[in-house]
Amino acid sequence: MRHEQRPDEHRAPLVPADVARLVEAGVRVTVEESPRRAFPIGEYAAAGAAVAAAGAWTGAASDVYVLGLKELPESDEPLVHRHVMFGHAFGGQHGAGVLLDRFAAGGGALLDLEYLVDDAGRRLVAFGYWAGYVGAALAVLHRRGLLDAPLRPMTRADLDAALRSSRAEPDARALVVGALGRCGRGACDALEVAAIAPTRWDVDETRELDRPALLAHDLLVNAVKTDAPQPPLLRPEDLGAPGRRLSVVADVTCDVTSDRHLLPVYDRLTDWERPVLSVAGDPPLDVVAIDNLPSLLPAEASTAFSEQLAPLLARLDEPGSPWERALETFHEHREASHA
Repeated sequence: MRHEQRPDEHRAPLVPADVARLVEAGVRVTVEESPRRAFPIGEYAAAGAAVAAAGAWTGAASDVYVLGLKELPESDEPLVHRHVMFGHAFGGQHGAGVLLDRFAAGGGALLDLEYLVDDAGRRLVAFGYWAGYVGAALAVLHRRGLLDAPLRPMTRADLDAALRSSRAEPDARALVVGALGRCGRGACDALEVAAIAPTRWDVDETRELDRPALLAHDLLVNAVKTDAPQPPLLRPEDLGAPGRRLSVVADVTCDVTSDRHLLPVYDRLTDWERPVLSVAGDPPLDVVAIDNLPSLLPAEASTAFSEQLAPLLARLDEPGSPWERALETFHEHREASHA
């Protein structure tokens, strides 16, 4: 398990308790040191993991699986290992071709956690619930003038206390699009903590979009991630619509660099230093679009994710496992990128 290079990444794909279970099952686990990870390296060592310096994965034997979350350090070096991570390379995102070229050059493979699915195509591991929860919470706090930057990692108890202690808005209207999915459920739960009863839209409500109804809400949480281009939820021309009430958008999916972007009123991500982007001024419309929202609740998010992932890691070399399907998906996209 490698160190995450991003300064605002505090999560871990495996927590110490699950490392102990893997080691007990006969899996050899090495954990790189990391100054930002929410779990101290000593806890991993006590769980039976070997400890390595940050970045040591580059010199590991070629048959080693390298486990991480976010992007690799920028480089043009060929990738010889099998990397388990969120690669963001199969949807035409910015930099996707460079990453796939590095795998092609080195003979390695990307086992993308986003494409780790069961026989019915359902995702097996995801941070979605916590992404939705944090995204909705930040939108509420910003709307209430309580979102301080730069953001810092916290516990759910701290976040919930901020939502409960902030001024109530009995007439506030919030809309969650994709309310039945993991992200949507998390967003709805956070809004309930903030004493806002959300409007819940899913497939049926967005098949023929009621745009005036969408614009009549104060706050929008987009929790819809599509596999193909779709009509946008919010267009630039909607910003000048008469009577627009919408003032804050939380885009949990953050597909801004792909052709599946459902909110083309903004064109760049926000981050922990600058969590909010203003896209209209009269009336105002602000966007929160942070692509690692669960890292703001690193302990809770990591524990839930690790619980899903650890049993699957024990099956990495098992024929017919979800990993075999993930490998096939990688080969399909690598070949398509060179067609």
